[in-house]
Parts: sequence; structure tokens; C-alpha cells
Amino acid sequence: MPSVSFATFLIICPVSFFLGIVFSLFPYDYPLLWSSLPTPPSHFDAIEAHLKLLHNAPNLIVRILHIMLGVGILGLVIKLYKPSESNLLFDGGSLVLYMVAVIVYIANIVKGLRIVNDGTYGLGMEKLSQDELDEVNSGGYDVTSGDSVLGREDNLKVLAASNTILALVLVGVLVLQFGQWYADRADENAMREFEAKEKAEREKKESEASSPTVKRQSSGREGKKTR
Repeated sequence: MPSVSFATFLIICPVSFFLGIVFSLFPYDYPLLWSSLPTPPSHFDAIEAHLKLLHNAPNLIVRILHIMLGVGILGLVIKLYKPSESNLLFDGGSLVLYMVAVIVYIANIVKGLRIVNDGTYGLGMEKLSQDELDEVNSGGYDVTSGDSVLGREDNLKVLAASNTILALVLVGVLVLQFGQWYADRADENAMREFEAKEKAEREKKESEASSPTVKRQSSGREGKKTR
């Protein structure tokens, strides 16, 4: 169906767009998370400069980012309108993963960029009691105030880990969309084979049904000739 193909296009394009952005950040994130060597201070300065540039990007770039985000959600909603069993399985899973990516973006990345831009690392951390430290969530933010209680290196590592989570989740969306395409194609091939088999059996039955009639007519003609 053309509408389904267009909706799939609306999903794949934004996801690929976001994966490209995440991949462009990989050279900055790799030394923080995956390298066994100690990260030099100059690398932290480079990461900060790049993240500040992203945070202070022109409004047009931010709007394009949010438009692409909305386009992906629109494509998933279109595909889930009057869903079939295949849509519920693959597109439902894609929507869940996509929303996980949106939550990670809002909860970790947007807050992290603001902290890097302001330079407010570990705000009030030395004043927190043990009970207050227990109220710190996995992103390193106070649940009540929303302030960061992590230092410079830890904040940048949280952002790098969030980028990795985004990459895995978005790849999962692409895998589910490809899986749906493969499953639909396999169903179509199986349906064609079944219809071809039915047609062959029908033609065989029709030929078998017409052959006794031909034999009777030929035997009747032979009897007339002998008379």
C-alpha cells in the first residue's frame, strides 16, 4: 500500500537523521566510555566547546531537529491507524523505542547541555546529606530540584552514555521496520505460492472432469461408424 510505504519513509528518514547526529558525536564520546587510557584535560575542553556550540545553535537548527522528531512520531501514528497484527507487533515496538529515545533526549541530553553551557557542575553537592544523595536519579540530577550533583567528568560521561543509549534504541527502530518489511514480503511470497498451487489444482480438476466427456463423445462416434 502506498500510504504504508510513505509512513515507513517518515519513520526511517528521521531515525537515520538522528543516528547521523549521534555518530558525529562518537569521536568525543569514545575516549570517555570505551578507551582504557586516561582522558586528557584537553579532550574535556574540546567536548565542552562542541556541546556549547550545539546548545547555542541558531533557532532554525533547533526547529529542524524538533520537526524531524515530530515527523517520526507522525509516521508511527499513521502506521498504527487501524493496525493489523503486524503493525501492532513491529510498529508498536518501534513507537515504544522511539518514545524511549525522546525521554532520554529530554531528561538527560537537554539538561546536560544546559549544565555544560552554564558550567554548574556538582551544584550544591557538598551541601547534600546522605538522604538527599539518595534522591539522585540515574542521570545525576536531584529529583526535587533538578540540579546536577555530578562533577564535570561524570556529567560528560552521562551525556556520552545517553548518546550510546540513543544509538541502540534508534537502531532497534530500524531493525523492527526492516523486520516488518521482511515479514510482509515473506507473507506475500507465501500467498503467491499458495494461490499458484490452488490454481494448478483447479486446472487439473477441470481437465480431469472434461476428459471423460471427450472419451464418451469419441466412443459414440466410433459406434455410429461400425453400424
